[in-house]
Amino acid sequence: MPHKPKLGQNFLVDAGAVARIVAALGDLAGRTVVEIGPGRGAITDALAARAGHVVAIEFDRELAAGLRQRFAAERVTVAQQDALQFDFAAAAAHAGERLRVAGNLPYYITSPILLKLAASHAALDLAVLMVQREVAERVTAAPGSRDYGLLSVTAQLYGPAEPLFTLPPSAFSPPPKVHSTVFRWRFAPRFVELGLDENGFLRFLRQAFAQKRKTLGNNLRAAGVAPAAAAAALASAGIEAQARAEALPVEALAALWRELNKE
Repeated sequence: MPHKPKLGQNFLVDAGAVARIVAALGDLAGRTVVEIGPGRGAITDALAARAGHVVAIEFDRELAAGLRQRFAAERVTVAQQDALQFDFAAAAAHAGERLRVAGNLPYYITSPILLKLAASHAALDLAVLMVQREVAERVTAAPGSRDYGLLSVTAQLYGPAEPLFTLPPSAFSPPPKVHSTVFRWRFAPRFVELGLDENGFLRFLRQAFAQKRKTLGNNLRAAGVAPAAAAAALASAGIEAQARAEALPVEALAALWRELNKE
């Protein structure tokens, strides 16, 4: 089957990596696993041997047809559709449990898929995902590090994310031009714990990280917060006036949001 570069297709051919990805999902006996971007079925094959049911979401029509033929006699359902349109809540309701997710995510829509999973968090237990190494570094970054930013905070608000291992281009066919990292994301949202309104805080984060080189106070003022109100909120939250958002843990950002939204 021909490779289609426009779909970001780089198929995993490292059997050891497949085994490690599936093992990172934990005990799958009787569980339903959703796989995003199964491609030629390397991970699907390993999942089918261990899980109660596998739902494989494949956008490419030819690949989806090949998967249906290959796994016709097994506990695999192939959904030929865009992963961004997949209804995780309905799949979880049908399974009667929160889902586990695996996937070798296409580079060109990695961030939208991560946001889709975050939005579907109530239906999800954990995910083991392979992405471009730089993206994984951003998702799992700690406050104050070079890679910490809006994606880090947003992802980690929905649960802890940890890097597992990195693969060279030779682990794929055809080899991509970048390294890929597998990370595990456990869904345990922190909005209630931190006293936050989900949508309101996400809007605030986009404002706080709008200009990386600007201070948090300047970003807030650019978003329409009065200078005096921004300065007072920063002081009440115990944040230095010249602090930048990328230096602050989510707890500090949450404290600032609460100060700004006091009635």
